[in-house]
Amino acid sequence: MSLRTLPLLFINLGGEMLYILDQRLRAQNIPPDKAKKVMNDIITTMFNKKFMEELFKPQELYSKKALRTVFDRLAHASIMRLNQASMDKLYDLMTMAFKYQVLLCPRPKDILLVTFNHMDAIKDFIRDSPSILNQVDETFRQLIDMYNCLPAGEFQLIRQTLLIFFQDMHIRVSIFLKDKVQNSNGRFVLPTSGPVPWGTEVPGLIRIFSFKGEEVKRVEFQNGGNYASPLREGSYDLFGDRVLKLGTNMYSVSRSVETHMSGTLKSSAAHTKVT
Repeated sequence: MSLRTLPLLFINLGGEMLYILDQRLRAQNIPPDKAKKVMNDIITTMFNKKFMEELFKPQELYSKKALRTVFDRLAHASIMRLNQASMDKLYDLMTMAFKYQVLLCPRPKDILLVTFNHMDAIKDFIRDSPSILNQVDETFRQLIDMYNCLPAGEFQLIRQTLLIFFQDMHIRVSIFLKDKVQNSNGRFVLPTSGPVPWGTEVPGLIRIFSFKGEEVKRVEFQNGGNYASPLREGSYDLFGDRVLKLGTNMYSVSRSVETHMSGTLKSSAAHTKVT
């Protein structure tokens, strides 16, 4: 298991949580100032400097129970309050979404691009709050410093560590069931075609080399799939085109997504119902 997995797990799950909360706040027509306060407070707490320093230390993953407790507290870091059933549904959506993204990554290192997509979206949520934006950018730079230099083997260990964490989670999610990417037993249906990982070639060619290392023969074969070459590699910088769409906000498009939750926004003046 990799001791560098926890920051990626936390940030990606946190990003999915923010997507869902943003969608519900907009769907329920919560006043913009209150909605902004909810998002700002949660993001500020999520990227607390001391917490991030501890998070980035090499360590094993938290237990499932401990991680759930962290997100319970994070979701209630603002004026919003969720009941137990709503928090359960929120956490189920978060975990299954990120599990699906990890499974779909063309290569292990692409988990970092998924993380950067979440970070880009989080920055967009707080684009009008410079102090919080600086806080998030500091974590972004920590991610770049820690992970950009890692070899492919370490990313493979990170991927395995994440999949071991998720392996017993088979929660059915309506959006995945409707898109037919999840079966009724909660297991995902993974595509066998599509773009191949960056740095690889579309299967269908065997090269034969001599003992001197010279290519002497080529044999083509039917690959049995519908593969395509990747357009280009995504950017691993603070700014740039990630190319990979995994980790972007699937709730921002115009579609029916069931993220229904019940809770309240609490303030000294009034309680606003969120359903």
